[in-house]
Amino acid sequence: MRLRQGIIAASLCISQVAWTQSSPEASLGPSAYTVTAGFPTSAFPSYYIPPATTQEPQPILHDPALNITYPLNLTDPDTLPTVDNDPIFYPQPTANVSNATAASLVQAAISNITGIIEAGNGASNCTRCQAALAVAKSVAQIAPTRVPDLLVTLCKRFKFSSNATCQNEFEATSFGAIWTQVLVFADVSGLDGRYICNDLSKTFCPVPKVSHLDTTDLFPKPKPANASAPKASGELVKVLHLSDFHLDPRYAVASEANCTSGMCCRTNVHASGLTLPEIELPAPLYGAFKCDTPYYLGLAALQSIGPLTGTTKDSPFAWTIYTGDLVSHDSQNQLSRAYVEYTEYSVYSMFREYIGSPVFPVLGNHDSNPEAIDAPHSEPDGLGQQFSWNYDHVAALWQQNGWINSTTAQEARLHYGAYSVKNQYGLRIITLNTDFWYRSNFLNYYNTSNPDVSGMQAFLIQELQGAEDAGERVWIIGHVLTGWDGSNPLPNPTDLFYQIVDRYSPHVIANVFFGHTHEDQFMIYYANNASDISSANALTTGWIGPSVTPLTNLNSGFRMYEVDTGSFDIYDAYTWYSDVSSFPDLNTSSTGPTYQIEYSTREAYEIGWPDDAPLNATYWHAVTEAMEKDIGLVSKFNTFEGKSSVMTPNCTNEACAKAKICYMRSGSAPLGRQCPQGYGSVQQAFTPAST
Repeated sequence: MRLRQGIIAASLCISQVAWTQSSPEASLGPSAYTVTAGFPTSAFPSYYIPPATTQEPQPILHDPALNITYPLNLTDPDTLPTVDNDPIFYPQPTANVSNATAASLVQAAISNITGIIEAGNGASNCTRCQAALAVAKSVAQIAPTRVPDLLVTLCKRFKFSSNATCQNEFEATSFGAIWTQVLVFADVSGLDGRYICNDLSKTFCPVPKVSHLDTTDLFPKPKPANASAPKASGELVKVLHLSDFHLDPRYAVASEANCTSGMCCRTNVHASGLTLPEIELPAPLYGAFKCDTPYYLGLAALQSIGPLTGTTKDSPFAWTIYTGDLVSHDSQNQLSRAYVEYTEYSVYSMFREYIGSPVFPVLGNHDSNPEAIDAPHSEPDGLGQQFSWNYDHVAALWQQNGWINSTTAQEARLHYGAYSVKNQYGLRIITLNTDFWYRSNFLNYYNTSNPDVSGMQAFLIQELQGAEDAGERVWIIGHVLTGWDGSNPLPNPTDLFYQIVDRYSPHVIANVFFGHTHEDQFMIYYANNASDISSANALTTGWIGPSVTPLTNLNSGFRMYEVDTGSFDIYDAYTWYSDVSSFPDLNTSSTGPTYQIEYSTREAYEIGWPDDAPLNATYWHAVTEAMEKDIGLVSKFNTFEGKSSVMTPNCTNEACAKAKICYMRSGSAPLGRQCPQGYGSVQQAFTPAST
């Protein structure tokens, strides 16, 4: 890769402001770095089970925020739990009934719902689903603790899923108590009910369209006339972007890496046609395509970052952003508060040890328990505080690591793990808990007409207005992206976010960053809700960072930005990856994996962009215009999307290219859902809708 060394001399000739000082690119390391064989035992003070080429280590972790030492059986691959024994929260019942009365109520509900579902009266699936929800709601109001068993029974009776999946999804210790809360507080006969039914099955209700958003009194002040971004300073610094680490401390070397369902590389899974202990594909020491990140791979990535980016403890990154998801993709019955807290402490301590710069993290949907669930503070019956344990924990860890101060930590406790901080260069970084627009946070399914039930986006507006008044530049960091193909977020909250970005761009918001998809992607936010998609209206870029985890069918990767300290625009972005398909062939007694440069963004999309111009929304819009003329650029993007994985499907036809370009220009769920569907992810074969 050229990495721009060849153009530095030419750039100096034109002597534009962005290049009046030396670029940090000149000090990048080699194009590839091979990790030394063996495990860096100094990563942790002590071990229950030491690392070896035949097994993952089990470090002894003492969490100072909680003053506890995590037990071995929490993460031992041979002691996988089958039940989550954390506290269960229910709404207050509206009546005090006997057990016999409650049991009769449940039996009557089963009979009524069966009649509704099986009725041949010409009613639509959506109408029947909402009517069934109304019956379940009456049980939830009077006998809330009986609802999980009711849901399991109905799921099994009507074969919504396998019996095992029904049990795991709807039992009280999984999502059953959460669904009980939703039923009690939702307007099941209205918009809320249509969202719930669509989540249960797309054959019940179509996804609701975006509701009208009145922005008349949304913002404290009107957008300033002729608002413009600050000028570049000419000084570039290095900024690291990590995402979706998904540490799996329960990873079992030599277990099945090609299992039939769920996450592989665990002792309790097997391949199609085989039974335990038969193994079709033994899990390599450093990871596999259907598995999350073992300790060996996570530390290999962290060891590679410094040499490849040319950073050291004496010359570190200016700052680092982490766009969420620390915890592995376990089924809900294997998760617990303790497992989440263990992972949070473990990964953040590894970051502290190996990165050496301020790290500004956000919570991902997997960084909670139950997974993806966060409750708005406004939820009745005191249920708005049911996840405070998590916000308290991460805020304490971030403060202890020196990434935020006590004032900001208290802000994070109050705002669902979100906070606003001004870093040492004068950039304001505003973080968000994006579970409040994620479709798998079931507590978003009541009061759905309100796009900001949690107040998260009111907090964002307040911070952006303060930044505008103070003349500050802002990066917004979240986990679940707002747009792309529209499959992940809900319409109303992301439509609101889009209008906020429009109001405060491009003069305040420099860039927006997400993770979640595990893929290397980007989105463009346009003025006026993308009613005129053009270069003149391109406002802000949403950068979606590649994951460390290979799950699913991806290579492991990370990214670094060159950032101007005046405008906080990005002037280049470099992405590195490790080829997961090579891991089974590694002789782990003599070598670890290799991380190598995948591409420089400025080099990869050669569109005649000036060397002194940033990679802003105007640049990315120009890239999409070039893609419309050259399908080869879309194919290249598609390869990068999977981090050059051998498992990535090709995107070489017009239909795929058209869909991808549409996703790139869609920064909200309503916009993304207008695009052709079926090409949103490279983690499996594309599934375009039939015409």
